[in-house]
Amino acid sequence: MSVLTSPRGKVEVVHCRRTESQDIYCIKNLIRKFTQKLFGNLNIIYLLEKANLAITLHNDQEEIMAQATFLDYPNWNIATQDDWVSVFRELDSDIPCTPLNTLFMHLFVAVDEYSVGCCKEIIRTVFKAVLDLHFVFLIVPSCMSLGSTLITVFSQVGYVPSLTNDEDFAVHVCHRHNHYPQLHIRKARVEDHDNLMPIFLHHDTILKETYGEYFLAELIEAQDEENHAVVCEVEGVAVGFMSVCSQVNLELLHKCFDLGPFHGLCVPHQDDILEPPQEFSIHESSDSKLENSGEESQKIVKEPQEAVSLETRESIQRKGTEAAVEEALSPVTSENTGEVEDSEKLSQVSSMVYMGYYISHRSSLSLSLAEDASSFRPIYKGTSTAFCIQLFFIDEKYEARSLDFMNFVFHLFRDKDFCIISVPHLTPEFVLIQSFVKVVPFNNCTLEQDLYVFHRAGLLKTIEIRLATLSDTPGVEKLISTLMPCKSILEDLKQYNEARRDPDGTPLQVFVAEVAEQVVGIAVIRNEMDIEYIRSHYNIEDFIYFNHHQREEHGHLYHFVLNPIFRHYTKFFLKEILRLGYKSCLYYPVYPQVKEGKVQSPKAHSLTSALHYLVPVRPRRQIVYPLEKLGINAPSKEVSKDALSYALNHTNRKLSLEPKITVNAKIVVVGASNVGISFLETLVFCSHLKFSNLTLISTYGLPGKKLLGNEQRKFLANDHCYNDRDHELMSLCSWVNVVAARMTAIDRAAKQVIVSREKVVLYDHLILCTGRQYQVPCPTEVDISLHPTNREVSNSCLRRYTGPIPCNHFTLNDEEDCLRALAWIKNNSITTEGNVIIYGNSIDTYTTVETLLNLGVRGSCIHLVQHPPTSIITCINDCAVEGAIEEALQAAGVNVYRDALLAQWNNGLYSDPIHTASFTTPAKPFQLPCSMFFSFLEKNVDYETFKAFNDACLVYDGRLVIDSNFHTNDIAIRAAGPLTKFSNRYYSNEWTHSNFNSKEIGFQLAAAMLKLFDPTLEPVTEPPADLDRLIPMYKGAKIKGGILPGSYHYLHVSKPAIPTPLEVQRAQSDFGSEIVTGNVKNGNYFRIHINKYRMVETITCLSKVPFPASNYIRLFGQHEQALNNLCARYEDGLVPDLYSYFTEPWCMALFHDRFIDLRKALHQILSSKEDENLPSMEELARQIEDEEINLPEKPRNYLKRVFQETIYRPLVEKSILDYLHYNHYHLPMYAWPGII
Repeated sequence: MSVLTSPRGKVEVVHCRRTESQDIYCIKNLIRKFTQKLFGNLNIIYLLEKANLAITLHNDQEEIMAQATFLDYPNWNIATQDDWVSVFRELDSDIPCTPLNTLFMHLFVAVDEYSVGCCKEIIRTVFKAVLDLHFVFLIVPSCMSLGSTLITVFSQVGYVPSLTNDEDFAVHVCHRHNHYPQLHIRKARVEDHDNLMPIFLHHDTILKETYGEYFLAELIEAQDEENHAVVCEVEGVAVGFMSVCSQVNLELLHKCFDLGPFHGLCVPHQDDILEPPQEFSIHESSDSKLENSGEESQKIVKEPQEAVSLETRESIQRKGTEAAVEEALSPVTSENTGEVEDSEKLSQVSSMVYMGYYISHRSSLSLSLAEDASSFRPIYKGTSTAFCIQLFFIDEKYEARSLDFMNFVFHLFRDKDFCIISVPHLTPEFVLIQSFVKVVPFNNCTLEQDLYVFHRAGLLKTIEIRLATLSDTPGVEKLISTLMPCKSILEDLKQYNEARRDPDGTPLQVFVAEVAEQVVGIAVIRNEMDIEYIRSHYNIEDFIYFNHHQREEHGHLYHFVLNPIFRHYTKFFLKEILRLGYKSCLYYPVYPQVKEGKVQSPKAHSLTSALHYLVPVRPRRQIVYPLEKLGINAPSKEVSKDALSYALNHTNRKLSLEPKITVNAKIVVVGASNVGISFLETLVFCSHLKFSNLTLISTYGLPGKKLLGNEQRKFLANDHCYNDRDHELMSLCSWVNVVAARMTAIDRAAKQVIVSREKVVLYDHLILCTGRQYQVPCPTEVDISLHPTNREVSNSCLRRYTGPIPCNHFTLNDEEDCLRALAWIKNNSITTEGNVIIYGNSIDTYTTVETLLNLGVRGSCIHLVQHPPTSIITCINDCAVEGAIEEALQAAGVNVYRDALLAQWNNGLYSDPIHTASFTTPAKPFQLPCSMFFSFLEKNVDYETFKAFNDACLVYDGRLVIDSNFHTNDIAIRAAGPLTKFSNRYYSNEWTHSNFNSKEIGFQLAAAMLKLFDPTLEPVTEPPADLDRLIPMYKGAKIKGGILPGSYHYLHVSKPAIPTPLEVQRAQSDFGSEIVTGNVKNGNYFRIHINKYRMVETITCLSKVPFPASNYIRLFGQHEQALNNLCARYEDGLVPDLYSYFTEPWCMALFHDRFIDLRKALHQILSSKEDENLPSMEELARQIEDEEINLPEKPRNYLKRVFQETIYRPLVEKSILDYLHYNHYHLPMYAWPGII
């Protein structure tokens, strides 16, 4: 915020922000003829798309006061964008401009009255935002003067000719030192105390209270060879302070942090022990070796004495994506003393290579049997080569220049190469440590501090990015020698040097980063040849206006390697790739692994240390097209093809100078339920935030490992929240640490989760999303020889089974359980001679029966035993569907027993394995032979989970109790999903999270958490007392589906509601209407319930053939008129088959992922006042409803006539046509004006 004063004395408070697309209209209005003469006739949208930095100045009323646009190459065609440096060095050799320290102003507009103040404020903001920037150039025609505004900040340095005509252009420059200069650093003096204390007390008062009022003066006085205090000053006044010390507790750091990439911060010594003894060596799989380091803070739990197979390779996963490459690079142990010496001695860096590590494509690991291997710590015998920052603070005005301290303090310790600083992990990431490398703690580290490291060579500003040459090959080989994809990178480098393109003709470019004539980084890109697929399958248009980017401007990043000491130049490297390669966008895919451990990438990609400088791109939901019916009107093969799934990451020119806000808070999610996955997904895809400490605790790690394959019938019903492909498209393992273990306790005082009864995971925010699971049933233990009935037996549902679980007993809760059951079926000849008992009343009993029949188990050997219902509402709640299932069960010969209670296994004798199972009924008991026993009794909270809650004194009342903001009785612990219930003070025990869509619950939970971390959101305010008594209501559909007996494909979509029998619903006066086509016997049953507001409220499908369930789910919540006047057509007998009706071309737009955006746009038009003389359509409808106006005709006819005769109709038509035109690649079956 700044205050501007006009020449006439008017005062305006202005604020700076990044330019947004909605600013374009105002920017155009500020362009004058003089502006066009200075900068040319510009396409503003195109310019902003290609700009590296665009700044908008606005006042308190959000009115645009000024705007400036900056690029990293000159305008007016005075030089090519990849070769302008030589032109400007010839112009003035005293200006050492480089791509790192230079930007070019391509546009400046401002409100005339405040133009001078706006210009200075924008220039100051630019120098503050871009730390390495020293020069801003302005190029104008030589015949033009700068005017009264720009002349105040720019000075002329010469003339350059145009490349395209004979015209000359004047070059003007603006220097940093005139607006936001580098700070003067000197040794601190006692007299600085009075200037420093107000700044320090603004940040912290604890030290003053602990050490007294003059502790800072004492610290300055205590300087010696090992302790120094330095200050930065502005106009003779100290505005910042840093205390540094050469005494570092390396023993503690070696125990707590993996300092291997930095050689333990020690000078290499011949007695160093860098590898574990041979008997404790780490197991090396074919694709990966265990790496124990990375940039991000992680906690990995490893079960001792337990091998991790390839099939369960994700049982322990690590994020470490960025850090993995970094640790494989050359360590830094040179003895540099200053920038000149750094340049001279950088070549020594790579000669001191210590232990390197291989990396795999993903963050999954294979672990050895011995726990001793994971506990190995390198031993360093050399002397310390690090000093530490003990205390640092600086005035907020000058915080952006914090790195100016580093040159000076490294000169104070000429024998040290590393500077370290530790900060509490909840401390927001301030400017200074953004240039440091964060060190990964070991699993057993319990320090509440994060450690950051900076190498003196990181101060070098001579980094140069250029296209590779043949002579770079030895340097590249040396750089990547310890990387697993070394061969692939070298092959690409060779191919580039030989042909500049692949054998298939794809253009190929290789860039190297060079410092002091040494290669410190390499990147390989190709032209993105599949951009139509990317556009149609990923939301890249969240970041770019696609139509303003040429096809050849899209690049595909294959490899990116950068020495970790230059990590803070990663964004500069990416920016230079875009400039030199004439690209505007880069894409980097993360492919999943198949079970064999092979990467599914068609071409080898390496892990990139740049991943955290890219933004993850959300995948788009796809329409399932009836391709045969559409014929030539179907989408192109590039759009509809079934390509390999991958998670997409992206950057572009606009993002090249856009900072991310790092959130170091330790957020631990317990349970890989749909709620937990949705929560993590929402956080990960916040493009402007970087969550560095996300951890998931789950017994089997992340879901989505394709354990059963796509064609395999699923044992469990489907809620359509996530499938295996969805997990591949997200690649959460790239961003989330995964602890493959069970939570056994919570230590709220220490903020620790105990897993596997001994390992510890620290948290700042704990999210409990364990859900509820099927439990092992507890037999009533009655003797059936006495012929008891259910009436004589006490209900054992509330009792917990405590005995050993029989080996042939299965409770299926996830895909891992299903895989175990499938293996048992195959290994024990169940399909030929086994008797299978399925006990329960849920829909999963039906899907399991169908799976067993599909596997070849005879129907007569399947016994479906249904226990007495606990509710009058069945799991299907539709008599027609239930009748079809019963007939299918009879036809298959499946034995069905109703109202049966489990009495005994093996007649009360030892129950492992189960050979017989006895049951009681309302009539007489019975006994069944048993080879497998599936239990699907009512789901409940797992006992170990309950015990962890109970021992932690979390309020539990049948379920974990939460308030309307997901809080438990501990403010640091939140919970969500079927695990929870609302507190009794809400008087809404009928409503729980079980009534709502789990994916939506996870999203809302994340939205509540983001208010704590995202500065772009409105501050959290306490709700009014009366609103705090209301529970939140969510609108997402509840979905269930699966394949039922008889090979019926089933889907049921309904609104969130308290369960009510269907017949009771139909009896309600406001039920609405039903549209039913087909019947269950023919296997083409389709039922749609339209509520009283004529909105689709329920969808039920039962079909013998597969149908596009994802399409039908999109019908929920649509008005029946949007379905082509469905009710009227049905009443006229024009809709004999809804399955066929929803494959017609007209309805494809309904299934499109952006149809909801069109609805919002149309609602915005109809609710806005487009004509000042008329109310909006929404306001008009309200007036009619409230009888504020008298109508001579029917309200519907009146509204229709007003719509037709006013501006609203053309606006609506234009919005719809724009939507169809913009999404034509998905919707080519629609015509619009101009294509016929």
